[in-house]
Amino acid sequence: MTPDDITAVNVAQPDFVGFVFAPGRHQIDPQTARNLKSLLQSSIKTVGVFVEESVTDILEIYKAGSIDIAQLHRPSTGTEIKQLQRAGLKVIQVFEQRPIDSQSPADYLMADSGKGSGRLLSLNDVPHLKRPFILAGGLNPDNVQQAIQTVQPTIVDVSSGVETNQKKDVQKIIQFVKHAKEETYNENFIK
Repeated sequence: MTPDDITAVNVAQPDFVGFVFAPGRHQIDPQTARNLKSLLQSSIKTVGVFVEESVTDILEIYKAGSIDIAQLHRPSTGTEIKQLQRAGLKVIQVFEQRPIDSQSPADYLMADSGKGSGRLLSLNDVPHLKRPFILAGGLNPDNVQQAIQTVQPTIVDVSSGVETNQKKDVQKIIQFVKHAKEETYNENFIK
C-alpha cells in the first residue's frame, strides 16, 4: 500500500506482491499501483486483487502496466478467465468457503477463508490438487510452516498476518517469507 511496504518486500524477496483494487482498508488506485510497482524489484510479480471489478476494468489496469496477474475473488466464468488470459494475464481464481472447481481454466486456484478475515482454514479439509494451488487465510509467520507441511500448496498468501496495528510490519514480512522458503522452495505471495 505504501513505499515503505515496497521497501520491506524488496528486502524479504517474496515471489509476488498484491495490489488490492477492491473496496476495503487495503485498497489502492491504479496510479498508486503504478508508482509502487516502479519501486519494486523487477523479479517480484504484481497481483491485482479484484472483487466486483469488470473484465474491462481489470484489463485497463493490466494494460497500464500495474499488474502481472489477476486474482478474482468473485465467481468468474471460464469465458471471463480466458478473456483475461488471451490478453496476457495469468489468473488466480479464489474459492472462499466453497468447494474448489479443479476444472477451472484459471492458472492458479486459491482456497481462502474469506477476504482478510484472518481466520485459518481447516487445513485437513483443504484438497490436495495436482495443479498450481494457493493457500490463503489466517496465515502468519508462526503457522505458515505447519500449513505448508499439511497442505503442500504451490504458493502461500498473506495479508493481515504480517501486520501490526493494521500496518505492514517489516519484521513479520521478513519472517513469513523466511519461514515459507525454509519449508519449501515453492513460491510465496504477499499482498
